[in-house]
Amino acid sequence: MENIIKRFLKYVSFETTSNEDSTTVPSTPGQLKLAQYLVEELKALGLEKVSLSDKGYVYAQLDSNTEKDLPKIGFVAHMDTSPDAPGKNVNPQIINYKGGDIKLKNGSVISPKEFKFLNDLVGEELITTDGTTLLGADDKAGVAIIVSTIEELINNPDIKHGDIKIAFTPDEEIGRGPNHFDVKYFDADFAYTVDGGPLGELEYENFNGAAAKITIHGKNVHPGTAKDIMVNSQLIAMELNSMLPSHMRPEHTDGYEGFYLLMEIKGTVDHCQMTYIIRDHDKEKFEEKKNLLIKIVKFLNHKYNNVLELDLSDTYYNMKEKIEPHMYIIDLAKKSMEDLGIEAKISPTRGGTDGATLSYMGLPCPNLFTGGYNFHGIYELIPSSSMFKCKDLLLKIIENLDSIKIPEK
Repeated sequence: MENIIKRFLKYVSFETTSNEDSTTVPSTPGQLKLAQYLVEELKALGLEKVSLSDKGYVYAQLDSNTEKDLPKIGFVAHMDTSPDAPGKNVNPQIINYKGGDIKLKNGSVISPKEFKFLNDLVGEELITTDGTTLLGADDKAGVAIIVSTIEELINNPDIKHGDIKIAFTPDEEIGRGPNHFDVKYFDADFAYTVDGGPLGELEYENFNGAAAKITIHGKNVHPGTAKDIMVNSQLIAMELNSMLPSHMRPEHTDGYEGFYLLMEIKGTVDHCQMTYIIRDHDKEKFEEKKNLLIKIVKFLNHKYNNVLELDLSDTYYNMKEKIEPHMYIIDLAKKSMEDLGIEAKISPTRGGTDGATLSYMGLPCPNLFTGGYNFHGIYELIPSSSMFKCKDLLLKIIENLDSIKIPEK
């Protein structure tokens, strides 16, 4: 088993689920354990410039081995996994996929009837979950790919390169990945997040994202004497959700279409909490979606005598406007894919990456594929070959730096 797969399987053994309710950084202790492990691994490979910040960010540099004045390129991945599915005791299985249903150990099935992309993966070696947890390819595959790329460069000094920066971040899945990222210390001219999906993905457009927390205060009295007194917060929550456009839900949208997603609802008669995420690629439509929610809350407050509280905040923005002045970064990745016979699939990502916020922080940072599918759930899987091809892509990008014309700052 080659190093990249061994690394990946080692990394997924760390429980690194991030926690939105936590006030610590990282939000969970397992992320720091993985960060500490990565620091020692990078040092063991021979890197001298390796550091771990007090917030759990891993930074490292492979020094230039050429006299050419090449740009300082960076690669970034995140260590945490999504809280949408369990991330403890991950027990991957490796199969040689011959078609048909993939039976997981807990009885669940990954079927090409539902996941049609499986028809394109016949003959591939696939790493899947056992059906009880997510896999963690998002984004431990990215971490494994980057570390293996650095290892290959160290072991093959004939490959000439400039300074190469790498960083591994915590809490990306809860929207906090870039919050304590030191762009000045990282000191790259541009970077790529290695945090995408299927082979060939190249993304420089992402959602604008916002998070909404709604608290509803009801009034509970004995139901036998409740007439004209009881205020059921759960029913108000249901009413609010029914006022949002039903066609603007994730299950009814794709491409550039945005959505509202009710992430969580919990409560009783006298108290209810709801959390939503709001997404749209178009900034104007994004603002319209937020304003509609504000108007609905205002209307219900008028109707029910101010029982609702809304906490609405932006999470990240579409990186497109920050990448478009630097399209040579996209051209570089696209040319490198073409050199390797990989079809570049440039499309908007229906999500967000650390790179979105990093781009607004002055570090242009589009997103590259890892090869994974079905992130954030028990049906997650990744073809081994895609990880190898992504490593080859990073090496080819580094090689092609010398041939791409980069505008002067």
